[in-house]
Amino acid sequence: MTRALIVVDVQNDFCEGGSLAVAGGADVAFRIGQLLHTWHEAEPRDRTYSHVVATRDHHIEPGDHFSDQPDFVHSWPKHCVAGTDGVGFHPNLDPQPFDAIFDKGEYAAAYSGFEGKSHDGDGLAAWLRDKGVTDVDVCGIATDYCVRATALDAHREGFTTTVLTGLTAGVAPASTEHTLVELREAGIALT
Repeated sequence: MTRALIVVDVQNDFCEGGSLAVAGGADVAFRIGQLLHTWHEAEPRDRTYSHVVATRDHHIEPGDHFSDQPDFVHSWPKHCVAGTDGVGFHPNLDPQPFDAIFDKGEYAAAYSGFEGKSHDGDGLAAWLRDKGVTDVDVCGIATDYCVRATALDAHREGFTTTVLTGLTAGVAPASTEHTLVELREAGIALT
């Protein structure tokens, strides 16, 4: 078994003070940062994860994903625009020992990290398979959107998938609870 950690969209715009803030985002960033610090400091043979990757909303012109009158389901206020501070990883997410970063949503809406590409143009599924990864843990923001989509795609791609619910923040309690039921029913483990 080779396990990877996927850190989903822990970006400034999704944390308190950002243009599309999720309550608890900065705290999730801090707790993931603590996990990464422990992982980074461990001896390689003692590490829980063989690889740690991140996904990132990286919008250039995503069409109707942005709206001046968003419905907060399919359209949203401007967020994570390439070249702005909002696209950056939250400073509480430290260290950032990512083996690769997968940017998504440049010219269309994209929720799953599996829709993203690394700076080398690799997709997440192919990158993980190339590294021999069989199992993934997913954490980040937001439980009911990008974490959900990334976990479901990981499962569809054949990876044994776990969502670290203590290291996620959701947009709304009702949609988060619905998401957790959906993930569990799909065969995704929740911890």
